[in-house]
Amino acid sequence: MASLMDSLLDVLKEEEKEYHVLIDLAWEKKDVLIRADIDRLSKITEEEQAITGVLHSLEGKRRGVISDMAVVLRRDKAELTVDKMLEILSKQPEEQKKLREVRDSLRSTLDEMNRVNSQNQMLLKQAMEMVEFDLTLFRSLRQAPETANYNRQANNTGDLLGRSGFDAKQ
Repeated sequence: MASLMDSLLDVLKEEEKEYHVLIDLAWEKKDVLIRADIDRLSKITEEEQAITGVLHSLEGKRRGVISDMAVVLRRDKAELTVDKMLEILSKQPEEQKKLREVRDSLRSTLDEMNRVNSQNQMLLKQAMEMVEFDLTLFRSLRQAPETANYNRQANNTGDLLGRSGFDAKQ
């Protein structure tokens, strides 16, 4: 059981390390979004995808270790979580302390990552709104205003003024 606990702690620490790399990339992404550096944003996205692949692999390892622990402890692997492991380790305070420290550290890392991602999400939303505003403004500059001409049924004819902003004829 001790080797399984060490394996679980190692996997959780490795996951936390990878999440810290993602946090660093998220902070860089924030600056890139502000500068609107599309090329660097594309590279950051590729790096994030590679780290996500590593995290997916680590998740598989963690599930495997938890599954092995469930067999040793004669528990259902679906019910065996880190919090449940802390309860089970009540008679082993040293192991319990190590696991609690790793869990708390991982939680704080994930909280920071959520916070940075929320900020980046707001920046992206604002950037999209600005692009939409610019497109609407650009389209409106190319359209001429309608005249206030009406036909015999009192409907607006929708006639447009000339394409230029003013009439140069005198």
